[in-house]
Amino acid sequence: MELAKFLIMRSELSLLAVVLILLVVEIFSAKSKQGAVVNLATGLFLLHTILGFVPVATGQLFGGMYQHTLLTGLMKSVLNIGVLILIMQSSGWLKQPANKGRVSEFFLLILSTLMGMYFMLSAGDFLMLYLGLELATIPLAALVAYNLKEMKSMEAGAKFILLAALSSGIMLFGISLIYGSSGSVYYAEVVGTMEMNPMQIMAMVFFLSGLGFKISLVPFHFWTADVYEGAPTNVAAYLSVISKGASTFVLLTLLFTVFKTMFDAWEVLLYAMAVLTITLGNLFALRQQNMQRFLAFSSIAQAGFLLLGIISGTHYGMTTVIYFVLVYVFSNLGAFGVAAIVYNASGKINIEDYRGFYQTNPRLSLVMLLSLFSLAGIPPVAGFFGKFFLFAAAAEQGYYWLVIIALLNTIISLYYYLRVVKAMFLDRSEEPIGLIKSDVLTRVAIAVSVAGIVAAGVFSQVFDWIHLYGWGM
Repeated sequence: MELAKFLIMRSELSLLAVVLILLVVEIFSAKSKQGAVVNLATGLFLLHTILGFVPVATGQLFGGMYQHTLLTGLMKSVLNIGVLILIMQSSGWLKQPANKGRVSEFFLLILSTLMGMYFMLSAGDFLMLYLGLELATIPLAALVAYNLKEMKSMEAGAKFILLAALSSGIMLFGISLIYGSSGSVYYAEVVGTMEMNPMQIMAMVFFLSGLGFKISLVPFHFWTADVYEGAPTNVAAYLSVISKGASTFVLLTLLFTVFKTMFDAWEVLLYAMAVLTITLGNLFALRQQNMQRFLAFSSIAQAGFLLLGIISGTHYGMTTVIYFVLVYVFSNLGAFGVAAIVYNASGKINIEDYRGFYQTNPRLSLVMLLSLFSLAGIPPVAGFFGKFFLFAAAAEQGYYWLVIIALLNTIISLYYYLRVVKAMFLDRSEEPIGLIKSDVLTRVAIAVSVAGIVAAGVFSQVFDWIHLYGWGM
């Protein structure tokens, strides 16, 4: 095999180089210079993100186990943008005394999970997909339990790894049924053998159930709120945005390739899960007081909206999903970013703690306002257009009742998003959260999130560019 052909794996090789450099720095750098490690990691990952937008030849390696297309490259770039923002947001938290000597661990773990997600997206068979899934999941459990001195964090890590093992077992059983009925694990070979027989329908159900855990689809969502609450806020943001986005992309790809001929079967499943996920996510979000649990149930509801684009079964629907994930990256990281800044500075995490927040921190209040408006789908920010395109994709294929249910749930979501806005801008507190000053990287990350929320909505060319680039049209 020619060495030049390995450039097809440029994203993985570039990320591996970043990991190895950080590993060498960890070995030889003094523990007192961990702030420099944060800056180095941010700079290296910025270069890696920029490199991801440079076109590279499409093709496959290892007999078809690894595949690179324009679409997978686009998906990886969306994840890179989210991780870059998250790394910058985490800079102030990582420089705190509690994390002294453990900064490199955070970057090595988070980049290892991203590497696993890359392999999931570029997998050409179920074996590569499963290996990527495990590489993405195991370091995540360590990240969830990153706060070793907090019992909640350790408990969340234990819950996550146990339920992840269960979901992996369910998915493996589905893969074994696929192999047993088709005689292969390669996507290209399996797709020609998929029929609507009971064994293959069961295989698809088990496989989608395992993947539904990663996306927090109802009824596989029970772990989400407890894990998000116990994990460090920045890690909860990673779970909510990057992990969910990667799993959604995998689901999108497989349904439109391997399981395309079984549309009549998975259409019913996605329809039911979309209704349940949106509705239950919203209803449980109404009664939350803890900000991380609130954003956890909000993320469950947002996952349900993503299914509207997938169930449409068209290229337009797939484009809307990718666009919505990009918008979701900016919106959710904006909200989680403010929550992380507040918690790391004051230790306050409940919604009622934000009373009078605008009096002392007007800029952070406005960032939270824009982020919540985007998540709620209020115009003219990007979240409105993201949901509009999803609804249009579903309505185009005749799913009018599903769109009506989603619209009604959007109205419900306005209430709990505006609860936070009301607390910040209208309620008064005798002891509001004091003025919070963030470091430069954190401010840049927040600024990028705000710019993304505004730009992705104002400039409709973003959606057109995703469609043209993703499908090579």
